[in-house]
Amino acid sequence: MKLVYTGKTKDVYSLENGNYLLKFKDDVTGEDGKFDPGANTVGLKIEGIGKSGLKLTKMFFEKLMEQGIPTHYIDADIDEATMTVKPASAFGNGLEVICRYRAVGSFLRRYGMYAKEGQSLDAFVEVTLKDDERQDPPISEDALAMLGILTKEEYATLKNLTIKISNVVKEELAKKNIELYDIKLEFGRVGQDKQIVLIDEISGGNMRAYKDGKYIEPLELEKLMLQ
Repeated sequence: MKLVYTGKTKDVYSLENGNYLLKFKDDVTGEDGKFDPGANTVGLKIEGIGKSGLKLTKMFFEKLMEQGIPTHYIDADIDEATMTVKPASAFGNGLEVICRYRAVGSFLRRYGMYAKEGQSLDAFVEVTLKDDERQDPPISEDALAMLGILTKEEYATLKNLTIKISNVVKEELAKKNIELYDIKLEFGRVGQDKQIVLIDEISGGNMRAYKDGKYIEPLELEKLMLQ
């Protein structure tokens, strides 16, 4: 097992059989000691969040597999806080795809002239570049194609998968009377046919969820979902 990448919230190891192992850490993104799924820096450490996030990720990835939605997931070891995945190539240096159901966070900061806080959005999909230096700038479909990051056909697949996956997560949360405000997903290409699949994780650390109008912290969200 060889360490190939040290990330903010997980480390990536290559395995002899060609697959990869993700080791989940107790770090979450944020600023000034406050969690923020869209932040570019590790803001705080929450003990147990790694295993907790993996439990929720395992649950969601297995649910997506049942529905025939492609992912890089193979299996998970909760005790070791590791997940085995298929090798996937990134789009450029990496993209983040956000699906928004409510106007909060960076959406509200950008569009506050027109949007009201908490305003309903119809599964609004936006793509940002993974670029810490430039604060993860949003990028349009046309720019993605012109810069050779992905084709317009790939963008359509990415958008459709994002809405489909986000709606699955939204429906699962709703069963516990929890409302999903937004979620951040990542995708990659897998295999010789370069199939676009969901990669990374689906946990409390990459979504905003509310219950009875109150924001739910990642660890609490995972407890509520898994109890």
